[in-house]
Amino acid sequence: MGNVGLLYVGAVLFINGLMLIGVIPGKSAAILNFFVGGMQVVFPTIILIQADNDPGIILGAAGLYLFGFTYLYVGILQLTGLSGEGLGWFSLFVSVCAVVIGFIQLTLDDPVFAVIWWIWAVLWFLFFLLLGLNMDSLTLTTGWFTILISHLTGTIPAFVLLLGRYESNTTLALTLAALGVLALAIAVTIGRRSRAAAESEASTTAPIAT
Repeated sequence: MGNVGLLYVGAVLFINGLMLIGVIPGKSAAILNFFVGGMQVVFPTIILIQADNDPGIILGAAGLYLFGFTYLYVGILQLTGLSGEGLGWFSLFVSVCAVVIGFIQLTLDDPVFAVIWWIWAVLWFLFFLLLGLNMDSLTLTTGWFTILISHLTGTIPAFVLLLGRYESNTTLALTLAALGVLALAIAVTIGRRSRAAAESEASTTAPIAT
C-alpha cells in the first residue's frame, strides 16, 4: 500500500508543480490533491490497523499522514480561495519531521530513503517560505523544484519498489543526493531568469504605458 501511495505522491507533486508555474489552474489541481490526500490518509490507517505494533511499519505510516494532510490542505485552499499561511507553517512542521525521519532511515540502514526524505524536507521548506512567509519570488523556483523531484523521489522509487528491485546503498544515496542538488540548482536558475525577464519586460513597457 505504501509503495502504491508513493507512486501517486510523484503524480500529485508533478501536478502541483505545474500549478505553481501557471500551467494548470488551481481548481483543476485541487481534484487530484483530494484523491491522493484521501489515499494518503486511508492507506496509513489501514497499515496501522495491520501493523501489529511493528515500530518500522508505524513509522512509515506516520510519514504518509504528513503528505496526506498536506494534499488535502492544498485542495481545500484551491477550492475555497483561503490564504495559504496556515499551510505554509504546517509545511515547516513537515520539513522538520522529514529531516528527523531521514536520520531514522539511516539508523535502519536505508540511506537512499534518508536522502529522499531530506529532499522532501527541502521542498516543504520552500513551501514554508512561499506560503508561510509570503516570499512570492520563490513561486517559480518552488514549482520547478517540485516538478523535477516529483519523479526522482516518488514515481521512479515507487516503480522500483513495486517491481521488487529496490536496493539501498551509499553509492545510490550519494547519486540521488547529487541529482537532488542539481534539481534545486536548475529550479533556482529558471526562477531567477524568469524573474529577470519579467522585470526587464516591465521596465520596457512602463515608459510606453506612461
